[in-house]
Amino acid sequence: MKFIKWASLMAIALILILQTACKKTTNEPIPTPAAPGQFAIEFEHKWGMMQTPFSLNTLQVHPMTGDSLTFTTFRYYVSNIKVKKDDGTWWSEPYSYHIVDLANTASLEIELDDVPAGNYTELQYTMGVDSLRNVSGAQDGALSVTEGMFWNWNSGYIMLKAEGTSPDAANNTYLFHLGGFSGSNNIVTVKTTNFNGATMSIASDKTPHVHLVANPARLWHSSPSVSTKNTIHMPGAEAKTMALDFYTNISFDELHQ
Repeated sequence: MKFIKWASLMAIALILILQTACKKTTNEPIPTPAAPGQFAIEFEHKWGMMQTPFSLNTLQVHPMTGDSLTFTTFRYYVSNIKVKKDDGTWWSEPYSYHIVDLANTASLEIELDDVPAGNYTELQYTMGVDSLRNVSGAQDGALSVTEGMFWNWNSGYIMLKAEGTSPDAANNTYLFHLGGFSGSNNIVTVKTTNFNGATMSIASDKTPHVHLVANPARLWHSSPSVSTKNTIHMPGAEAKTMALDFYTNISFDELHQ
């Protein structure tokens, strides 16, 4: 009998302990996740070694070739943007394809929304369009054929388009449509920056800006004068040289918090 009474008391005690634990768990407030925020990537364009301001329909003299160049079109793809949190996890922008177009001021600043709050230590982005999208048929948004940045289903996207006039070129014009996504002609370039050791803080009440600088003069860093070559309309070694000289020189300048 004593054993039965002892067992009953233990059972009651256990029930009371479990009930108390459940009440404590139920009454504890559930932390509310911090609201997501946004950040922006801002592209500034400067010309040549002197880093002078660059704009369309303005005469530029190339410091290496001596060519006089007036750009009427300058457009390129930026895609697959992602940022690395200080805990090592990555956030990637969904359907991340953008056209930076100097004829459209708004396109020079890419805004990324619904980014989880937190501190971020690295930015990664792609210059060009990845191979999968090049062979995925008709698409929308920045990848729509109506953007005029697509050759055909075999050769894929024009990832950088530079057009203009020059007295040094045949017919006084130059047309460089640069692309290529496979094999030795692949110009797609992944770039990263760690913000020079700074941390980008994402919160709902502010919009940090990542300031990048691009230099269109780099297209001719190791390519000949437009008097020698004024047109490229397909993937190849010449297109790859021009594109990579431009892509690789794009640099991080400043993080505005």
